[in-house]
Amino acid sequence: MITRRSLLITSVAASAVALVSTIAFAAPPPLAKKDTYKVGFAQTESNNPWRIAETKSMQDEAKKLGYQLVYTDAASSAAKQVADVNSMIAQGVDIIFLAPREEKPLIPAIMAAKKAGIPIILLDRNVDPSLAKPGKDYVTFIGSDFVDEGKRIAEWLAKNANGKKKIIELEGTTGSSPANDRKKGFDETIKAAGGFEIVASQSGDFARDKGRQVAEALLQAHPDADIIYAHNDEMAIGAISAIEAAGKVPGKDILVLSIDGGKEAVGLVAEGKIGAVIECNPRFGPKAFETMARYAKGETIEPWVKNIDKFYDGTNAKDELAGAY
Repeated sequence: MITRRSLLITSVAASAVALVSTIAFAAPPPLAKKDTYKVGFAQTESNNPWRIAETKSMQDEAKKLGYQLVYTDAASSAAKQVADVNSMIAQGVDIIFLAPREEKPLIPAIMAAKKAGIPIILLDRNVDPSLAKPGKDYVTFIGSDFVDEGKRIAEWLAKNANGKKKIIELEGTTGSSPANDRKKGFDETIKAAGGFEIVASQSGDFARDKGRQVAEALLQAHPDADIIYAHNDEMAIGAISAIEAAGKVPGKDILVLSIDGGKEAVGLVAEGKIGAVIECNPRFGPKAFETMARYAKGETIEPWVKNIDKFYDGTNAKDELAGAY
């Protein structure tokens, strides 16, 4: 027989369960201390040296630690990356490292992992902070300061333009945090410097061939452009091909600027074809797994684990080339 007392007890118990659930999901799921882990790494793509270097760093560190790494390649598709994360959840990984292709589309994947009790650490790209927050929905973001990268390139340009003024900007993947932030940092700083004009700004999707195609079209539309700022090395190298195809000399007729700092680009700085490059180091493995270990120990992880990046120009590129990825 159900009495008023038993109904009250049941109601209190249900409320307690609801409260515990709320508390549990007020922070990322915990990570138990274990001798070995099954770790997911959801990569964005593998079509350029930066991504390949990042993947190798993650694989090497997992192997060194004796962890099983479940690796996926989203092949430049946010929808596939969401499916990849859901597959990792189904496989019961202990933690997921996610390099989100875009800021908004990966939010459902982050929330699904959280609901499943699997913590996520973001690598190299962030998500929209109004939709998911570090320390609440995911553990932390490990990466560079993309706004600062754009700012530093603009500051260098303001001091080293030598009369060049008209800028073509080759943007990264639309909707991605590095593209948004590298544009913001550069555009705001170069506007404040005065004397420059961004005559065209278009996405080259962080890809070499697309960067070349976009640069070719924009150089035809703006033949007086004398600066190309690319959001990554791949597009910058593509732009160099476009400049040469137009019968102009990169580094002399048109100043090229880039971000990432791969060996090929740093070599082009040493040759004088690229004016300056800011590093965005892809070797995430050691820091990623160190942060994971700290989290497993119960440490409070800062919301942003910042990478410190080098700067390459004509003063140091030759000497630093051997250390570039």
